[in-house]
Amino acid sequence: MKIIIVGATGTMGTYLAKALEKEHEVIKVASKGADIDADITSTESIEKMFRQVGSFDALISTAGPTFVGPWAKLNDTTFRQGVEGKMMGQINLVLIGQKYINSKGSFTLITGALTHEPQVNFANASAANGAVEGFVRAAAIELENGIRINAVSPTVIENSPQYFPYFPGEIPTTMKELEFMFRKSVFGKVTGQVIKP
Repeated sequence: MKIIIVGATGTMGTYLAKALEKEHEVIKVASKGADIDADITSTESIEKMFRQVGSFDALISTAGPTFVGPWAKLNDTTFRQGVEGKMMGQINLVLIGQKYINSKGSFTLITGALTHEPQVNFANASAANGAVEGFVRAAAIELENGIRINAVSPTVIENSPQYFPYFPGEIPTTMKELEFMFRKSVFGKVTGQVIKP
């Protein structure tokens, strides 16, 4: 399979690329330092990326910039970081990518436990996650040609210990669990699902 990983230089993307490139053709996409550089907050940049890649079988997104910070600093400007990044960035990967994906292909987007278990400083991420999960459920009943779409929703991941203090009591998602959540979406038959550990 030809698989695009968006966010391929981040913690999750790096791990997934190494796991999947043993078996498949993996195209790594990131804001910088990957096979293809792309800015998911720009529809022009997304379109250019898909033109470079051409037809493909699956897209995995582990990208989703949001504003992380105290409630007092949330305003229209800071909140748009998550709206334009994690929300519209990922939604546009699907809206534009559907023109390039092969029939029976799949999209897998990233959300997270913050959707249902908010934490201090992460209101922007919680809202963006909820919007993406709603989009996934709706897109699943409208995408054509057998194309599937799911979201992967981990808790804080084990390879990001810098975030542990923000998630008291949460059992971290292991990298192997994360890999198999994405494998379920890409290689399984489910669609419109939010896949959790």
